Amino acid sequence: MSLRAFIEQMGKENQISHVRDQVSTKFEIPYFMKAFDKDGPILLFENVKEHNSSVITNVCGTRQRICTALGADQARLYSRLTEAWQSPRKPAVISDGACKENHEKEVNLNTIPILMHFEGDAGPYVTSGIVHAKSSDGKIENVSIHRLQVLDEKHLAIRLVPRHLFKLWNMAKETGKGLDVAISIGVHPALLLAASSRVPFGVSEFDVANVLLDNNLRLTECENVDAYAPAEAELVLEGRISAAKEVLEGPFVDITGTHDVQRKQPVVEIVHVTHRSDYVYEGLLPSGAEHKLLMGLPHEALIWESVSKVVPKVHMVNLSIGGCGWLHAVVSIEKQVDGDGKNALLAAFAAHPSVKHVVVVDSDIDVFDASDVEWALATRFQAGEDLIVLEGVRGSTLDSSANQETGLTSKMGIDATRPFTKPKGKFERAKIPVNKRVETMVRKLTNV
Repeated sequence: MSLRAFIEQMGKENQISHVRDQVSTKFEIPYFMKAFDKDGPILLFENVKEHNSSVITNVCGTRQRICTALGADQARLYSRLTEAWQSPRKPAVISDGACKENHEKEVNLNTIPILMHFEGDAGPYVTSGIVHAKSSDGKIENVSIHRLQVLDEKHLAIRLVPRHLFKLWNMAKETGKGLDVAISIGVHPALLLAASSRVPFGVSEFDVANVLLDNNLRLTECENVDAYAPAEAELVLEGRISAAKEVLEGPFVDITGTHDVQRKQPVVEIVHVTHRSDYVYEGLLPSGAEHKLLMGLPHEALIWESVSKVVPKVHMVNLSIGGCGWLHAVVSIEKQVDGDGKNALLAAFAAHPSVKHVVVVDSDIDVFDASDVEWALATRFQAGEDLIVLEGVRGSTLDSSANQETGLTSKMGIDATRPFTKPKGKFERAKIPVNKRVETMVRKLTNV
């Protein structure tokens, strides 16, 4: 279950655009990525300046491609994820794998087509690498995605937020040692989605990915560090996060499309590099649709699961593109009594602490259509009755308007569901009756 297999499948479905003209890793490839960001195809750059490897991007750039990768339609996507979270399964570990076909004699990150994305960035960044680490006794594992700034030929700076990898790093520091890691680049979309999931500390995201891949994931042990990598990864960087050495990391554009602040972050020393023959480097555009989907989808599932506990039916959740795939949520529900909308709002805030604004709508509203949601606001919402404001609560430091030191923010919940105190017909769109003959005529005209 590899990136290559998925790309082959996407090629058969004509979802890949090939760029054969020579392009640079510095700004030029990212410019293409930005231009084709919205519902765009997978981009395969076959002639990368000063590099022998191709670059592939936008692999997970649409919901449909992610659904295809997981073998689930949109209606089953959230339950597919939650089932994998609740019943993880250990993958098999094999002695060898395609990721070990070639061993570099010397480490030189400059030979890898790592992209520099935006003006003002501190340098090239690895943005699609999944990082595996484990505790010294091997009982606790973590797989997660972190931005990695290239410092020189052998060193990266890793952004560690205070979550699971950060905890493992601190555990290693208490023993006076660095933390071994495997950074795998070019993996099946299921692995990227699993690595973006919020599972309890101690649950390996590799085990989650294995369920999503129907028990077909295979891992292999690294050669020089105590960590695992997917056997069919395109490229693996074996490294060690320093217990003591830190550098100023950034600036870097994060999910909001603005530059994140600089912080002191740990240094990763790369000690060994392995890769497949003719490996393909996978890039991911910071703040692009792919970034937002991979970060947002697992949290949509968390919101769906949480809201499902307080209302009869949750139809769909959208962490909207305009809300950076992170800060704004639209949730469509089927309510039984007035008050269900507000309960749904509170459940959504509890499930995703970073979310800033939540709109709850009825099931007849398309959560992916901003005009449809705005229509619900215009016709079904009264600010004096249907608005919830929460002040001084935990938010996201990715929100530039929040307190960057404490993470505190104000939040707003909007209940845009129709009230049961008025006739249902007052809130339904008018319809025009039509027969099949006219319907066929219109369809022919609109297809011309």
